Amino acid sequence: MRVLAIDTALNACAAGVLDAGAGQVLAEESLTLERGHAEELLPLIERVISRIDGRFSGIDRVAVTIGPGSYTGLRVGIAAARAIGLAAGAPVVGVSTLSGLLAPLVATGERRIAAAAIDARHGGVYLQAVAPGGRTVVAASHLSLRDAVRFLGSGPVVITGSGAAVIAAEAIEAGVSVDLSLAEVTPHVAWIARLGAIADPAHALPKPLYLKGPDAKPQAHARVARR
Repeated sequence: MRVLAIDTALNACAAGVLDAGAGQVLAEESLTLERGHAEELLPLIERVISRIDGRFSGIDRVAVTIGPGSYTGLRVGIAAARAIGLAAGAPVVGVSTLSGLLAPLVATGERRIAAAAIDARHGGVYLQAVAPGGRTVVAASHLSLRDAVRFLGSGPVVITGSGAAVIAAEAIEAGVSVDLSLAEVTPHVAWIARLGAIADPAHALPKPLYLKGPDAKPQAHARVARR
């Protein structure tokens, strides 16, 4: 199975093709971006696809990050994945950004609690954690720093992602043993492809995963009364 993976959830615009049977990444490319995913993504995918035999006709599945992440980035990636899946006649699956960050830690056979955290700003993080053996310790959630540390327990914990440092600082204050992983703050697209290869298309739907409400709120006092 050849899986085209797309990631635009955070500060990366990335795509890659994995031969899941051989366990080999055939082509990949990633750009670090704060914005501009809509302009960069399709040319980037075209460059990646041009390096594999059969181009789009050789794709058996499309995997895309569905969040947590930026509102615009998620929608750009998901729209592109759905369009490519429709054109190629390939199923499209969604992979959570937190799962993509966690996967390398879990794959090493880590004997501590493994956690992935994304900085959600305003004193909050998106967090997911698993115990050795894969038991869920914290399901993907939006939490305050204090609650994140409380749910992780007494440790030891190894943590990755853009929110790792702020959780570690809070954990040290609480006396919890936490180590920071050297993994990147955005998931590697090859792991998105690997998770996409084993996902069930009937359940891993390519739609945005929102763990908290929007920061922008309508101002009720400025509404015009409906007649």
